[in-house]
Amino acid sequence: MGTTTYIPVEVYLRSSYEPDADYVDGEIEERPMGELDHASWQQAIATWFWQHREEWGIRVLPELRVQVAATRYRVPDVTVLDRNRPSEQIITHPPIAVFEVLSPEDSLQRLKRKLEDYRAMGIPEIWVIDPQDSTFYRYEDLQLLRNDSFSHAEKGIVFDMNLLKNLLD
Repeated sequence: MGTTTYIPVEVYLRSSYEPDADYVDGEIEERPMGELDHASWQQAIATWFWQHREEWGIRVLPELRVQVAATRYRVPDVTVLDRNRPSEQIITHPPIAVFEVLSPEDSLQRLKRKLEDYRAMGIPEIWVIDPQDSTFYRYEDLQLLRNDSFSHAEKGIVFDMNLLKNLLD
């Protein structure tokens, strides 16, 4: 049985990881490296929101650290922020939305823990994209629900997720 090394949060926050890693209760959780499909979806999501950033009053950033709890930092593949909120180096308020693009190495257990951290923080739109078959899932009520429509009424954001496919490289 392996041993776990506790890392103080201050060390995590001063460190760089390639790719960036999640921090969960004193442990570093490596994130799977994206392949072409993963990177293409990540870029398509970021591009779509970036094109509408002024219209919707948002910021969109890839791989941004989000403090979901006192001892938990997650790094979503894409984060959508309300431009009216204060600008932070590490996000401490709930983003409008986060997107996770699955990698072949992702496990369902780990994904569920991550999605639950997002829900507990109060993020209203939590999305998972499976690049293998181009399906979209919204995390809601502790379950993944197949869904093709993204909306955030407060910002007036509404679109068919399938439009992202047109932006794939």
